[in-house]
Amino acid sequence: MLSKLPSHLVKMKENSTEIENKQKNPYSYNGDVLISSGLPPQKNDGLEPQLNDNEVNTSKTFRNKKVFIESYGCQMNFSDSEIVASILGEAGYKTTTQLNDADLILVNTCSIREKAEQTVRNRLEAFQGVKKTNPNVKVGVLGCMAERLKSAFLEEEKIVDLVVGPDAYKDLPNLVAEVEAGRDAVNVILSKEETYGDVKPVRLQSNGVTAFVSITRGCDNMCTFCVVPFTRGRERSRDPKSILEEMNSLAKAGYKEVTLLGQNVDSYLWYGGGAKKDFAKASTLQQKTAVHFYQLLDLVAQAHPGIRIRFSTSNPQDMTRDVLHIMAKHPNVCNYIHLPVQSGSNSVLKAMNRQHTRKEYIELIDDIKRIIPDCGISQDMIAGFPNETESDHQDTLSLMDYVKYDFGFMFMYSERPGTPAAKKLEDNVPQDVKKRRLQEIVDLQQAHGRYRNEKFVGKIIEVLIEKESKKSDAQWSGRTQQNTVVVFSKKHYNVGDFVLVKIESCTSATLLGYAIDFGPTQSYHHG
Repeated sequence: MLSKLPSHLVKMKENSTEIENKQKNPYSYNGDVLISSGLPPQKNDGLEPQLNDNEVNTSKTFRNKKVFIESYGCQMNFSDSEIVASILGEAGYKTTTQLNDADLILVNTCSIREKAEQTVRNRLEAFQGVKKTNPNVKVGVLGCMAERLKSAFLEEEKIVDLVVGPDAYKDLPNLVAEVEAGRDAVNVILSKEETYGDVKPVRLQSNGVTAFVSITRGCDNMCTFCVVPFTRGRERSRDPKSILEEMNSLAKAGYKEVTLLGQNVDSYLWYGGGAKKDFAKASTLQQKTAVHFYQLLDLVAQAHPGIRIRFSTSNPQDMTRDVLHIMAKHPNVCNYIHLPVQSGSNSVLKAMNRQHTRKEYIELIDDIKRIIPDCGISQDMIAGFPNETESDHQDTLSLMDYVKYDFGFMFMYSERPGTPAAKKLEDNVPQDVKKRRLQEIVDLQQAHGRYRNEKFVGKIIEVLIEKESKKSDAQWSGRTQQNTVVVFSKKHYNVGDFVLVKIESCTSATLLGYAIDFGPTQSYHHG
């Protein structure tokens, strides 16, 4: 059976025992190991706080209280909600999935588009009924929308008692106490240091198979359309030791896939703490021993060869070829890159303050396909940016024709208050033109998605089972390394299994087939 598999799957099987914990750690200085991939088990499993004699057990503060957390927007928001659940859990709160049972309702918000903010406002209106039934319930707004609007949120949305920005979650127990004492509470102070690396997240609504691990926060790029630098602050990276500790904990709990998260994940740079912009001021020793993203990726993949590793989101200007070579080196690093481009036009890219040209982006794409021939690539694309001409739009379509992305995330331009584009550029592309251009982008992407998927038909591919198919309880749904969804009959397999699937047909978004055996990665978990 194995001799008929793709070469990378054969390699994975053959190396399964050889890889684990045997490679020499490359991250050392003058003979001293800086980071250990084989961390000793923690005495504290994180379930109960460990107290010194002079510490107060804050878990008594909100004993028997329940918190309902709802998240919108990017993967980072969902990851942050898990951090919030952990912090409040230490203070005594239990999470609940029942809105009417909650003593505290928290909405983790997104500000990337106007539609996302309107969704949150509509949801807050829906909470009015809960508040009528239970007048004592408190409502808080977290995340990017909270950071953008700050205390104004309390005036605009009378139901809101609590406004907390993305860097202030450790202050939540104090802020909730303020609210319960009858006072509104706001903390939207941004930090150059906070990474929450010392917080063990509580996995919310987890399938027990896939998990997010946040490695960076903030963004320094200042794309003119984007609010993230203003709502998330400066780029800073998390201590790699804490990342490895979290990875070890997830492996022990049986997780099979981890996504390393950051607003700009390739920009990861650990040199002892602090903002990335201050790296130039770091000591010679700090600069020589700094850990870059490709090194972190190498370390994580080496430490956990039985766990699939993904990462998101990449910025073309920061993705080095070193990252591509690490991906090619490790069979467990998924051959998939989300590589937002936003436009295929140089003039639009310049107006967006994207730090790459069309030519540079294409060169990166060419290198990806050369170094990782079967790599899946996805895009973000914006239609109707200010002053975008029909020629600019055609440049976008031609770039898509060149790359032929596996899938994408496509939007009409939405002016965001406070961004450089909102201040300096007129939103002057008519709405009907925006809609037409977006539809042309979507239609082309669907054609490319089908083209990409058709190449899998007839092949045997390893799939990680994540859940039941939405359309049938007799089928499993999982993803390939390339992040493509695969649906197949259940047979005797279970959620969390790595399964070899023969692909029979496809749509523009999904592969369809049947399972023939367990995949080689399964051997890491079942001998």
